[in-house]
Amino acid sequence: MRATDHLPAHGHGHGHTPTGPASAPVRRLLLVLLLPLVLATVVGALVFYPFGQEIKTGSEVGINHTPVRGEATKVEKGPCAVGLPEGAPAPQDEGCFLVTVRMTDGAAADRDVTIPVPDQPTSPTVSVGDEVVLSYSGTEPTSPLSYQLVDVQRGLPQSRLAQLFVGAVLVLGRWHGLRALGALGLSFVVLALFVLPAILAGEDPLWVAVVGAGLIMFVALYVSHGVSARTSTAVLGTLVSLALIGALGALFGAGARLTGLDEQTANLVTILGHGIDTRGLLLAATIIGALGVLDDVTVTQTSAVWELRAANPSMGFRQLYAAGARIGRDHLSSVVNTLVMAYAGAALPLMLSFALSGQDLGTILTAQDVAQEVVQTLVGSVGLVAAVPVTTALAAFVAAREEVVAGDGGETDEKPATANDDANDDADENADDEPVAAERAPEPTPPPPRSRIAGDLRYGYDPSKEWERVSPRPAPPPALPRRVRPARRGFDD
Repeated sequence: MRATDHLPAHGHGHGHTPTGPASAPVRRLLLVLLLPLVLATVVGALVFYPFGQEIKTGSEVGINHTPVRGEATKVEKGPCAVGLPEGAPAPQDEGCFLVTVRMTDGAAADRDVTIPVPDQPTSPTVSVGDEVVLSYSGTEPTSPLSYQLVDVQRGLPQSRLAQLFVGAVLVLGRWHGLRALGALGLSFVVLALFVLPAILAGEDPLWVAVVGAGLIMFVALYVSHGVSARTSTAVLGTLVSLALIGALGALFGAGARLTGLDEQTANLVTILGHGIDTRGLLLAATIIGALGVLDDVTVTQTSAVWELRAANPSMGFRQLYAAGARIGRDHLSSVVNTLVMAYAGAALPLMLSFALSGQDLGTILTAQDVAQEVVQTLVGSVGLVAAVPVTTALAAFVAAREEVVAGDGGETDEKPATANDDANDDADENADDEPVAAERAPEPTPPPPRSRIAGDLRYGYDPSKEWERVSPRPAPPPALPRRVRPARRGFDD
């Protein structure tokens, strides 16, 4: 059986067989391609990082509310006006719930404060014994007017869910799962310590996102999948796709006249007090949102091409690209649907509010808020579609120059197929994966047919009686069918 009969089946997993070190020509090629990109990412991080600039705190930009925690000890119906001076007439309305909270931290720790909560659908639902979060304005610690109930505490269920996630990854992924968790943690470090401070300091969000995505990609891919020629090729494909997403986002964002201003972004601009490129912030969200799916596409395509090369070392660039592209087409439909559903799920409340307006579909899709989601989805999807041929071509170009030796997962010697080999394929599928011996062992000759012993069968076998061994009689020829004669007719018929 030929090596091409063992081509690997495609799946969404990123696991692959370990390979030896890359050859010298491949290392030089990857170094020439990657070194300028690595240097550009490092220089960009040093340029955009806000060295010496103090990031404004919440109190400096007008956010004076501090979160404090407590436990609800009493909930009853009552008036919304509480904390009135002594002697003032008591209000008669019953439009609020009066929640008595025992503070567990803050300036009024271990004290009870009664806070009115409006009886509205948007207000949080609180029961006795719930752990809540209050917003403290920083004025009188014991006054109910200094607090506002904003949320309930969710630390315990979220920590349990995080433990379940980490345990599942470690049990199923083991060492690879541990490396994936490490890459995830480092990605959040890049976001928290570089991307967010640089944007808050007034840097261009688009360029900050490009540099931050490069840092996340280098860290996540090399930590998760190791330093190898495969990973380096996936890095190249991801970088090219990210550049394409950024260019398309800037082009069509300007063409559609997207401002990037929604309610949250407008509040952010008001709080910061300085100009921020809201359209660039929208493009930055597009790049970072597509980065995770690009990782899946580029690593899968690179691994598929490498396995094809290992299975059949005679395959050149064109054969590797054609086979890898066929695998990529199967993978493409699922990842595009994943990205579209992710953006649609994030914008579901917005789409519901527009659906209630009674407007036609064209008007809804071209509205400012919905158009931003549409552009993000389509630009990211185009980048994913382009990632398949780009990464496959890069992987085929590099893998075709890699030397495949025995032990890399492919056979270097082929033997002509015989009828005996084809007959044994169904009995043992793994027989062809074994090394072919120089000489086959001679097949054992079947024993001669048993001969009949002639003797006295009536009185039994007598050792003194002569007997002879004769060959078996040939089977008699089949009897011919008898001809049926017609019945004779008598005289009475």
